[in-house]
Amino acid sequence: MSRLGKIPVKLPEKVTFSVKDGKMSAEGSKGKLSRPVPPMVEIKVEAGSVIVSADSSRRGKMLHGLTRSLIQGMVTGVSSGFRKDLEIVGVGYKAQLSGAILTVMVGLSHPVAYKIPDGIKISVTDNTKIAIEGIDKQLVGEAAATIRKFRKPEPYKGKGIRYVGEHIVMKEGKTVA
Repeated sequence: MSRLGKIPVKLPEKVTFSVKDGKMSAEGSKGKLSRPVPPMVEIKVEAGSVIVSADSSRRGKMLHGLTRSLIQGMVTGVSSGFRKDLEIVGVGYKAQLSGAILTVMVGLSHPVAYKIPDGIKISVTDNTKIAIEGIDKQLVGEAAATIRKFRKPEPYKGKGIRYVGEHIVMKEGKTVA
């Protein structure tokens, strides 16, 4: 059995969790999320917490901790949401938001346009700071990774798009002897 899977997920106030017809769903102040229940896993809602159990097969043991983590992410998402912050470093590098399109200028011959997916809210401050918010942890992380991929930080000057607080290992440039 998974050690993480044994820990019950506490439900905050104003969050409801239910399991019906092979789907688990969580609803809170931020919105509603649903996801299919993996096979070989049983989910019970008891006294303000969610308990996950699995059968003793190898696949059941693998899905035990994963299911508990997915439930924790759903509960956290509908109660407080998730947020990723990116910063753009470089002369002339900037981002603009127009409707549902994020346009990023990062030293390429053309501006890169990113269509914001449903369920994600993006805000740009100072033309160099991008905040990505949403209730689905996977969708927020995927959007942040896709935007970062437009221009990853390079190791000599550190120019590019990076997560706020990310440490970039800098290389020493060539020296003339």
